[in-house]
This record gives sequence, structure tokens and C-alpha cells, in this order.
Amino acid sequence: MKVRKISDLVDWTRLMHHLLAEHLAANTDQNKDELARMLLAYVADHEAALAKIIDGFEARADPKALNTWMYDYLEHRKVDLARLSEQPFSEMTFDEICGSVFDAHNQAIELYRDLLGRADILEAKELLRSLLSIEEHETMRLAQQINRSRVN
Repeated sequence: MKVRKISDLVDWTRLMHHLLAEHLAANTDQNKDELARMLLAYVADHEAALAKIIDGFEARADPKALNTWMYDYLEHRKVDLARLSEQPFSEMTFDEICGSVFDAHNQAIELYRDLLGRADILEAKELLRSLLSIEEHETMRLAQQINRSRVN
């Protein structure tokens, strides 16, 4: 997906969460570890919900911000969603699943931080700050839920 405007970035984010949800859900039943299966199901639901949040977020966003052009960001920070499918989730351990999911989230967070630092237009900064906040908050919430499941 070519990202030229902030609206493309929002689409990329929604697609990332949607694809992650699909990959997780498709591999849930095949994983041999019960705790890993529960994690896959939970995170798949979380990612699907997050994709819907991003979708609704775009509908309410400032059109001026969404139409802001971004130049040369891919040369600076290459985002690699292909890493999501390097190893099937059905073959991963609980910790490997966590590592893969948090890798995807951290890529988005790093990208938003980088773009926020380079944005010139106030509306674009506000939109990027909101997207960054959503990603950070949801990643922390997911980490807390996963840590709770380890204790129980």
C-alpha cells in the first residue's frame, strides 16, 4: 500500500489491525497450546475491535489533516507488515505470539512518533497525536491483559 497522505496512513493502520486479527483468528484452533489458543482468540478480537475504532476515527477526522501530504517517510522508516506472516501463529509459543503482536504495534507507534515530529500543519499534528495516543493506549491495555492472563 502506497502511503502518500495521512488518510493513507490511517487506512494502512486499519489494514494492519485487520490483517493481524485475521492471521490470529485463522491460526487459533491449530495451535497445540491451550494458553496460546486463548491468547490468539483474545488478541484477534482486540485487533478486530481496534480496526473498527480506527475506521470510526477516520470518519470523524479533520479532512484538512487527512489530506495532508507526507513526503519521503518510507525512505526514513520502512514499515514491514510481512513480518506478521513469517511464521504461522499456529506454530508459535505464547511468548512468540506476544512478540509478534507487539512488534506490529511498535512499528505503528514508532512511525507515528516520527511523523508527528516532522508534521508542520497543526491539524495534521493533532490527528497524528490522536492516532499515536490510540496506538499507545491500546498497546498498553493489551499488555496489561496479557500479563493478567499469565498470572491466572
